[in-house]
Amino acid sequence: MYIRNRRRGHSSIGRRVNTLPLRRDALDNIIGEGGDRNCIWELRMSLNAFATLCELLQIQGGLDEDGHVGIGEQVATFLIILAHHTKNRSVQVRFYRSGETISRYFHKVLCSVLRVQSILFAKADPVPEDCVDPRWKWFKGCLGALDGTYIDVTVPKSDKSRYRTRKSRISTNVLGVCNRNMNFVYVLSGWEGSASDSRVFRDAITRRNGLKIPIVDAGYTNGREFLSPYRNVRYHVNEWVQGHRAPQNRLELFNKKHSSARNVIERCFGLLKKRWAILRSPSFYPIRVQSHIIIACCLLQNFIRMNMDVDPEEDATLLQEHIPVGDDTIVDEADTIDAVESSHEWTQWREDLATEMWEIWRGEHGA
Repeated sequence: MYIRNRRRGHSSIGRRVNTLPLRRDALDNIIGEGGDRNCIWELRMSLNAFATLCELLQIQGGLDEDGHVGIGEQVATFLIILAHHTKNRSVQVRFYRSGETISRYFHKVLCSVLRVQSILFAKADPVPEDCVDPRWKWFKGCLGALDGTYIDVTVPKSDKSRYRTRKSRISTNVLGVCNRNMNFVYVLSGWEGSASDSRVFRDAITRRNGLKIPIVDAGYTNGREFLSPYRNVRYHVNEWVQGHRAPQNRLELFNKKHSSARNVIERCFGLLKKRWAILRSPSFYPIRVQSHIIIACCLLQNFIRMNMDVDPEEDATLLQEHIPVGDDTIVDEADTIDAVESSHEWTQWREDLATEMWEIWRGEHGA
């Protein structure tokens, strides 16, 4: 330990401090004596879920204990950085590690999480014929809801123009699909903020594991395997809150039901940003690493929902800063996302579905 003598203006060498007990105490405060409360505060998951994650990453993700830093400390450090957007220097002080050690194991755990994405991404199960959920029972066979959001990033000055959005933010355009249980089934990250939703969407559906039958917003074409609402008709959930008039025709009723189902992806993105502070402000990793971090956060959110019966983050109210930022208000013909061709078959299916909804709704309300 080097101690500076302020009077003499030079440094002297003091006794060497054994930092091993200090590291153990720092970790024990999180996953030991603090119990579930501290673990959830710091790592966003319970003690049992944390132990399960460490085992998963070790067995399936190839994360190893090299005798220098234990599995628990590696994963805990990684989660603290994601959950609180803690800077490297702060983690150095907390765990008595060098900056190089913190950085090396952060990337090591990140790679391990990405290796188990086939396990952590949810399966896209279609809405069954006997579904009774009022939000989804009309959309038989639907595999989930799709939406995009912007996440602010840090890029070199030469790349800022490509990542600048319509609102002049430096962001990456992220496309996600979740199932009706708010678990991510698909995430595409890495597109520049200036890239149109149409380009991102086209990239997603032309990949080997393309998207099929999600509910999409009014900016998308109503075509085969993608069901969009009627344009220029009331749609968003906040337009149907108490005090506003009831649906006046089958188009408005269809849009109300459609919005109620598709709102699940907006809630999913909102919870994602609320849980992981690193997604709420730009980090200073290379852009490729930032894209991987976004996917890792989605995977970990799925893991938490699968391994915790009660999730305090989900029960809490979402703040304005957690609400997804996207272009779901675009409905002009010039801005239509037409990567999927319109289909007469699907247009007729939407018409028949809207008519059936309207007839049943009128019967229930005595109209």
